[in-house]
Amino acid sequence: MTRGIRTHTPELEIHLLREGIIESIHKVAAVVCDNRGRVLSMAGTSETTAFIRSALKPFQALAVTSTGVIEQFGLNDRDLAIICSSHRGTVEQARQVFNILWHCDVEADALQCPVPPGKDSALQHNCSGKHAGMLAVCRQRNFPIENYLHRSNPVQKLIIDKVGELLGMPGEEFVRARDDCGAPTYSMQLGQMATLYAVLASGDNVDLERIVRAMTYHPSMVAGEGAFDTELMRLTEGELVSKSGAEGVQCVGRVGEGLGLAIKARDGSKRAKYAAAIHLLLQLGWIRPSVAETLADQFMKFDDYKRLEVIGEVVML
Repeated sequence: MTRGIRTHTPELEIHLLREGIIESIHKVAAVVCDNRGRVLSMAGTSETTAFIRSALKPFQALAVTSTGVIEQFGLNDRDLAIICSSHRGTVEQARQVFNILWHCDVEADALQCPVPPGKDSALQHNCSGKHAGMLAVCRQRNFPIENYLHRSNPVQKLIIDKVGELLGMPGEEFVRARDDCGAPTYSMQLGQMATLYAVLASGDNVDLERIVRAMTYHPSMVAGEGAFDTELMRLTEGELVSKSGAEGVQCVGRVGEGLGLAIKARDGSKRAKYAAAIHLLLQLGWIRPSVAETLADQFMKFDDYKRLEVIGEVVML
């Protein structure tokens, strides 16, 4: 997958500074790929592996856009955005998930994601949109609904086969495990994650292009007010598509350019992956300095005494 002789470069270091003194250090790996799978630059190694977690959601949504589900059930781009989301369970977001189920004639109690602590319904779970999308495919294809999360269900095979097609490999080769919401997640190399986002953003696939449009036109559905993905997509006005994953995963695609960035904080730190993303997006020229400053004020400065700094860069191969 690499183009040069280097297979490893220094990882980024994210420093938490308290009044200018280092208090904590996070290590972060990052990879930039094009939509042909070529590694263009990296910090660390492109072969770093991690579960992709919720950064997989735009590709799980391919099961919806590629099967006629949207047309058959009259779904719209807001529905598609919530299918790709890790939302905050607001009334607006939960209603959007319910809208999908209502149009597909599926009861809300069919959702098998957990009811979040302190909440009243699985509709408020941050993965409920993804689950609703899977149920919609099951309804349209007459797949079993009662075990839609099981790896043997045809909807899960459809999803991972689509992912495998995008990467040019059999889907069954990916190591899988259960995500916190009960759905399958997959272990991938960072280079594979970056390639997926390069393909997502390339504009070469009409089903993926619709997903990008839904996410960038409705960023508040993808996460929520003040969340990194929402703020980055809003500030870049359709130039970037962004999706976070748990345990320090962050992926970004440059729309229309066929370039993808994948980030993994070694210790799973959310603050470290956001700081790394802001730093690298500015280094790569994917965001303007004014956008980087706005994001840094929100995600890298915590109070008058504490802030994050990033040491290092992605190295071109």
